[in-house]
Amino acid sequence: MAVTIKQIAEMCGVSRGTVDRVLNNRGKVKKETEQMIRKIAEDLGYVPNMAGKVLAANRKELAIGVVLASEGNAFFDDVLRGIRRAETEIAGYGTKVILKTLKGYNVQQQREAIEEIRPHINALILNPISDPIIAQEIDDLVDSGICVITINTDIQNSKRMCYIGSDYTKGGETACGMLGMITGGAPTKIGVITGSTLVLGHNQRITGFQNVIDRRYQDFRIVDCEQTDDDDIQAFEVTKEMLTEHPEIDAIFIVAGGVYGVCRAVISMHLEEQMHIICFDSTPASVEMIKKGVIQATICQQPFTQGNKSVHLAFNYLVSGLKPEKEYYFVKNEIKILENL
Repeated sequence: MAVTIKQIAEMCGVSRGTVDRVLNNRGKVKKETEQMIRKIAEDLGYVPNMAGKVLAANRKELAIGVVLASEGNAFFDDVLRGIRRAETEIAGYGTKVILKTLKGYNVQQQREAIEEIRPHINALILNPISDPIIAQEIDDLVDSGICVITINTDIQNSKRMCYIGSDYTKGGETACGMLGMITGGAPTKIGVITGSTLVLGHNQRITGFQNVIDRRYQDFRIVDCEQTDDDDIQAFEVTKEMLTEHPEIDAIFIVAGGVYGVCRAVISMHLEEQMHIICFDSTPASVEMIKKGVIQATICQQPFTQGNKSVHLAFNYLVSGLKPEKEYYFVKNEIKILENL
């Protein structure tokens, strides 16, 4: 038999209203009382009455905001597909999704986008720029009762509820391991093309890559590192400039977007036969370049799952008060080569 709020209230010696406030995160209750109620509810295996919650939600439409730096970055096409699929799955429960997209990693633009949709949302899904201004913005949202879930990249020192995305350090380590297998560990001069130093995940990939160099491939050396803002035009220009200034480079580690621009630069300089390239994600550009033999391997991070799961976690919290079971939801890193595209 399902455990009821009435039974929990009787066991705790409090009113049903008090139990309801604790289990549904409404109103203030003494810390000791809250801890007792939550413990007894957990011990008894209490499960919220979803039907009742849905009826309550339908009386007041809820909105989940999404702010993504996705414009011009094909990786996010599948993230958005996952979000839109989840939106259709929760549409019948009085909950909608408000989407705002941006190009690049401008702190002020991201802050303005958050502020623009803030009055209209109950939760926010965000791929944050790693900056104290954005961390403070997240804290302000949480303090005002708007839960925040970070997606695709995380941010440190904020009150966000949980993160859904890749383990970026492990991804960087995997990329270096793949390059080591391809080169046989021979001396290699590497050019790194990253998205932005303002993105925590991009920095973590480079850290992971360097970790494996230090542990296993001392004959690898990173010669240069440039940013593209995940833009193919910038990627083309900075790659040509890097390879012109450092003709000794014989491998490129593409940390984020701009894959097509990097590869076109390599092809324009007739270096594709001698260059080893590792990248991330199964975008049309990366697939095309793997088929052409320009890229040797790519590491995928389940973008559809990131988008879909983030919306469902936000929805479950808003409708039933269920907090995510984990702080970190890491998706799998999946290696793709020509033979398993």
